[in-house]
Amino acid sequence: MKKIICVFTLSLFLAGCGNDMLNVQPNDRYTEETFWTSESNAIMGLTGCYAVLRNAGMYGGTATPLWEETATPNAYNYDNSGGWNVIGAGTQTASNSAIITSRWDDAYRGIGRCNTLLAKIDGVSMDAALRNRMKGEASFLRALYYSTLATYYGGVPLILDKPDPATQSELPRNSREDVVQQIMKDLDAAIAALPVKYAAATDKGRATQGAALALKAKTLLFEASPLVNTSGDVAKWKLAADAAKAVMDLPGTGYALFPNYRALFLPANENSSESIFDVQFIAPQQGNSFDLIGRQYNTNAPVRDLVNAYLMKDGLPQSQSPLYDPAKPHDNRDPRMYQTIVYPGDVFQGEVVTPSRFVVTGYGTKKYTIYDKEANTNNLQDGRSETNYMVIRFADILLMYAEAQNEVSAAPDATVLDAVNKIRARAGMPTVSAGKTKEEMREIIRLERRVEFAGEGLYYTDIRRWKTAERVLNAPVLTYEAKPIMTRTFNAQRDYWWPIPDVQRDRNPKLEQNVGY
Repeated sequence: MKKIICVFTLSLFLAGCGNDMLNVQPNDRYTEETFWTSESNAIMGLTGCYAVLRNAGMYGGTATPLWEETATPNAYNYDNSGGWNVIGAGTQTASNSAIITSRWDDAYRGIGRCNTLLAKIDGVSMDAALRNRMKGEASFLRALYYSTLATYYGGVPLILDKPDPATQSELPRNSREDVVQQIMKDLDAAIAALPVKYAAATDKGRATQGAALALKAKTLLFEASPLVNTSGDVAKWKLAADAAKAVMDLPGTGYALFPNYRALFLPANENSSESIFDVQFIAPQQGNSFDLIGRQYNTNAPVRDLVNAYLMKDGLPQSQSPLYDPAKPHDNRDPRMYQTIVYPGDVFQGEVVTPSRFVVTGYGTKKYTIYDKEANTNNLQDGRSETNYMVIRFADILLMYAEAQNEVSAAPDATVLDAVNKIRARAGMPTVSAGKTKEEMREIIRLERRVEFAGEGLYYTDIRRWKTAERVLNAPVLTYEAKPIMTRTFNAQRDYWWPIPDVQRDRNPKLEQNVGY
């Protein structure tokens, strides 16, 4: 009886309210209509576009970019953190890897935020120059999110309007060519709208013209590579070389290699001359766990194959150098090895490293941590690290240019040698001499990329775009003593692309699955 009376009484109240009383906006939260009404809110909206970069599907979470290295012959992830070990082992499915699911989710989360800003910001009363710049930033970020999707999954639904489940929930996949074309369009818009530099220190981490040009170069390099450019079209390599050169020649950036390779990855040197685009972290609210992973959990453990890849300090491989002693395999190596890897007999945190210090492979990683030889009692825990992650740094641009220009020329020209030798000089390694063939230089550049970016999560994309993954990943994972832990497999007919996550195909049956899954 009470229930009936209450409902009846409520119906009488609502009937007498009238339209004006019922059509009210909540006063304890924003709606889409009330949010996009001021310049300050628009700035917050753009901050939200950047914030997704710190999610686990992109460059944040606990240690996503560091774990990506473990899907390569460089490192091993013993407990499948982030779902990366099943990818490295070649046993991934559309439902057994967290990163395969979260990367799709987070990339589209970022795209949705960028789309909303681009759809709404023209209606906000604000400074016109600031609006134009913010649209450039959102265009850059949308290109970055779509580039991520195209790099791992291939073609995906191309959505350019603000989120609308009614019209977007069952879209089919666009071709990969369509997605890349939109990436180029967004990047060209960003290049036209973004400044070369920002004057205010509070604007560190924002996309710049150089960042947009660099992402364009990175995208074009992927498009020129054997995985995509199956015809070997030299014109595609020329586009990639020109895009990288545009970054190198862009006036007013101050881009240069940071003098100290080890110090480049320390918090004190964030946003340095080498940084082109970083993901900004600050602890504890928006931190990562890079230090904890490197110091304690060792879920990005380097393996013997990576150590063997480092040249000796005379510039020769271990198979040719008189400096190599099989009894002391870690001696006389490229200095970058000592600035990246902790090995048995090394000194780490003030103590001599025993094989049991890093029990997985015997090796640990110091890059992207604050820990090194000196005693350090700063016991940073989960989410307390704040070293930025460099998505693109100047050394990457130099090697992109060298790789692309080498493919353009009949033989490597002086500019190719100069780009590579700048990086080797910073490392303290002998320069590469003239007279190499294109094929010889190709292998030199590929090795240089492997060791220069070891531990940074770039090598997985490299071995895929070069189509060498089928060779280098069908191999055992070795400890420091060259003892096998497991043997990886790589199915060349399937594993160059990730599967579309099952959860997405359950929601949208029009999403066609990639071959083999």
